[in-house]
Amino acid sequence: MTADELPSVWTRQRRSRDQPALNRAQIVAEAVALLDAEGIDALTMRRLGTRLDAGATSLYRHVANRDELIELVVDEVYGEIRVPAVGDDWRAAVSGCAASVREMILRHPWIASLLGQVGLSYLGPNVMRLNEGMMVLLADAGFPADEAGPVISTVLAYVIGIGVNEAAWLTTLARSGQTEQDWQRRLGPALTRAVEDYPSLRAQQEQLVGQDPTALRDRNFAYGLDRVLDGLEPRRRA
Repeated sequence: MTADELPSVWTRQRRSRDQPALNRAQIVAEAVALLDAEGIDALTMRRLGTRLDAGATSLYRHVANRDELIELVVDEVYGEIRVPAVGDDWRAAVSGCAASVREMILRHPWIASLLGQVGLSYLGPNVMRLNEGMMVLLADAGFPADEAGPVISTVLAYVIGIGVNEAAWLTTLARSGQTEQDWQRRLGPALTRAVEDYPSLRAQQEQLVGQDPTALRDRNFAYGLDRVLDGLEPRRRA
């Protein structure tokens, strides 16, 4: 790497000759599988090499270091995100894309700890495809061209913020070996005592008793997204 090059897998020139027994796609796919199974702390070049039945040296022919590997796995899971055509209902299209981002985060909860430290991940082809698709969607929906970028940032900031919190919660549950319903039942008596002296909180808690916590998370996500889109609506064809 020269002094002018940025430290990213997306700026480094790839070697022209790949090792026949191993390629970058295999490495990234196995890294995602390792992360899904064991979380971010398990991702090391040595551990990954063991799973691929290859030495860490072999991996370095394709990925310079762990930071580059993280850029690659982030872009890989971004490839799962769908961007619908706008059709007759721009809100449905944006909501569909937002839901797809959230689903990706919940499928891969380890990403919650990476989104703030993934270097030049926005140069990856899947992230580029996502942004291009959203730009086209918003243009078709009637948003001014110079506002498309801020609209994307606004929607993704909401979705990622909610998704990261949910992913952290689900990771905690997974480590405890409990379901959301199990946790709700165990926490119920303590929560009832905690809100006893707070009338507004107590009334809210009484309304939530017996509700499915997963369905409640879905409703809360949809409510917040609707309010974001309400705020963006006046900017269409402004």
